Amino acid sequence: QVQVVETGGGSVQPGGSLRLSCAASDGSSLETYIIGWFRQAPGKEREGISCIGYSATRTYYEESVKGRFTISRDPTKMVVYLQMNNLKPEDTAVYYCAEVAYYAYDGCGAPRLSNPWGQGTQVTVST
Repeated sequence: QVQVVETGGGSVQPGGSLRLSCAASDGSSLETYIIGWFRQAPGKEREGISCIGYSATRTYYEESVKGRFTISRDPTKMVVYLQMNNLKPEDTAVYYCAEVAYYAYDGCGAPRLSNPWGQGTQVTVST
């Protein structure tokens, strides 16, 4: 298991793009870890939105972000990205990454750490 930290949030207008990054807090490779992205909007529960397995084709997206967000691994395997395009106001949330238990065709496992959440990174989409 690995502790990870997310960065890259910011404020954009609707239709804009951001790229979030997830990296191990100790600087180690993420090659052997399944990584998920989560978000929590004001007044709502934290929800999983995407995860990536060991191969590039092993990706899952929640319907609300499918076609707009792309999860990927840097070629160095040191970083997992979440490229967010065509952002909408409803994407406004604090975004988190975490190592998750598994990838499956219909979803992702829960975080492996009992307390995986750090500060998160704020994404704000507004005019």
